[in-house]
This record gives sequence, C-alpha cells and structure tokens, in this order.
Amino acid sequence: MSQPAPSTTRLFSHVTAQAPGKVNLSLRVGTPRADGYHPVASVYLAVSLLEEVTATPRQDGEVTVSLSEHSSAFVDPAVIPADSSNLAVRAALRLREHLGLDPQTHGVHLEITKQVPVAGGMGGGSADAAAALLACASLWEAGLSRQALAEIAAPLGADVPFAVMGGAAVGLGVGDELTPLLARHPVYLVLIPATTGLSTPEVYALLDRLRDEGALPVPERDPEVDRELVQALTTGNAEELALLVANDLQVPAATLVPELSEMLDLGLEEGALSGQVSGSGPTVMFLARSAEESFQLAARIEDRTGVAAVAVHGPVHGARVL
Repeated sequence: MSQPAPSTTRLFSHVTAQAPGKVNLSLRVGTPRADGYHPVASVYLAVSLLEEVTATPRQDGEVTVSLSEHSSAFVDPAVIPADSSNLAVRAALRLREHLGLDPQTHGVHLEITKQVPVAGGMGGGSADAAAALLACASLWEAGLSRQALAEIAAPLGADVPFAVMGGAAVGLGVGDELTPLLARHPVYLVLIPATTGLSTPEVYALLDRLRDEGALPVPERDPEVDRELVQALTTGNAEELALLVANDLQVPAATLVPELSEMLDLGLEEGALSGQVSGSGPTVMFLARSAEESFQLAARIEDRTGVAAVAVHGPVHGARVL
C-alpha cells in the first residue's frame, strides 16, 4: 500500500534533531563475499557525542547543506561535503522520494553541527543522515515511526539505521542486520579523536592483504559475536568487558597510522581498563570503571600528550527531535 502524501501545511519554520555517534565494542571481520563486502559481527554502542542537524524549508526544491560555526574544533570544514554526496543530503532526498513530495517545492537546507570526528570510525556522517531523516520527517509531517525511518535509512549505509535507533545492538551481515541489546548499565569511555581520517576501504584492503600474507589469521567462517562480551555489556561488568573487547581492524589501522599503538600504550599506562581502535579508526577509545574515572583519565591523557581527550558514556538514545 502506498504511503499517503503528508499535508503541505508547514507547522515549523525549522526543525532540529540530534543523533549519536557510535563505537564498536567488538568488530569481527570475515573474508570478502562474492560482492566484495566483508561479513561482520559487531557490537555497536551509541555514545554521548552527538551530531545536530537543523532542517529549514526551501521553496525552490533545492536540498543544500552547510556546517555550523558551532561545530567542534577538531572538525575540519574543508573535508565536509557541501553537495549531494553529503550523507545528510542523500537522506533528505531519499525521504522526499519515499513520501512522494513534489521535488520542485519541497526543498530543505540542512545545517550540521558536528561533534563526532570525521572519518574517525564513529559513524559521524551516518549520525548526520539519521538526524536529517528525523528533522525532515518532522518538518514534512511524515508521521513515520522510528522503525520505518530506520528501514528507509538502510540503503544509505549500515551505520545509519543504528544511529536512528541508538542504544546498543549486535550487527551482522555487513552490519545492517541489527538486533537491539538490553544494556541498561552505562559504559564509560574516553575517546581520542584523530586529527586526520582513515579511509575505511583502505583499512579493509590492508586487512585482506595481511591475511593473505599470513601476518594475520584467516577466519574459518562467518564471524560471530562473543556471547560473553554481550553478557558483560548487559550486566554492566566493566572489568569483564575490558577483557573481551576486540577489533579485527585494529592491526591494519595501526599499521597505517603507527601513532595509534603509542596512544593505546599511553592510555593503559594511565589506568584505562582497556584500549582499542574504534571501528576502522583512527579514533582510539579507552574503557573506564566510572564517570569520575573517565574524566580523570581524559585529563591525564591531555596533560601528557596535549591532544583532545573526550569522556563519553553509552548507551544513549537514538535520533530525536529537540
């Protein structure tokens, strides 16, 4: 059954929505499938580093994007696409098409306030897309559920539906087969945002090459999520969780950016329970026992290195209208 077109009456001059960045507490990567994609088994955690998108209607049908001056200092405006390649723009265009709105009159300008590092393995662009979907859905009075928006978001990339839903989840397939986890206990982390990004395809390509060369073991089958890690997350056992976090992309990421290994060693010296590259990197994350310890750890790392260290927690709620 086709979706009835929403009313063209505009109730809002603009709508602002937020969506969270994410970390991968665990990321196991299989060998490439016939289509070239790698099957993964991941445990996603939405964290309190948020992207914000304000959607303002345009009467000329154009969908445009800009970066807010209030974005984080470690976000380089020059690397944010200002055209239709921006994931937030693609999300708005996809939603407009899904709703059957007139592309000549239903335009929108998206102003993004970024806090999540760019190309840092934390899904910042995906969070932008999720926030844009929610903001535009509200602006256009779409009346869609969160689940429906997550389904619309799926073709935009595996991380976008998770940014819509938030919380914690197991991701299988290429990360798009999401199963929510009941994780009520907070996880406290310290994130070290990188000043330069890493290309995700390049990291995956190096993983394959290192496996082909015998430098890393080749998995025998499609990866699976560690059930003990899921249990540690759902019960809030930080010490147990620290022993079980894992990332198959850490070695290739650290091979491409050797400074990552030095940062991981430093964080452990300063008392982190564990240290790990997040996703394809180069953001580094450290696990702490409590909120107080995470702030203290961040301060000690900043004092020793002079680089930004951000204390965050998760799980947090998915995309929401402010």
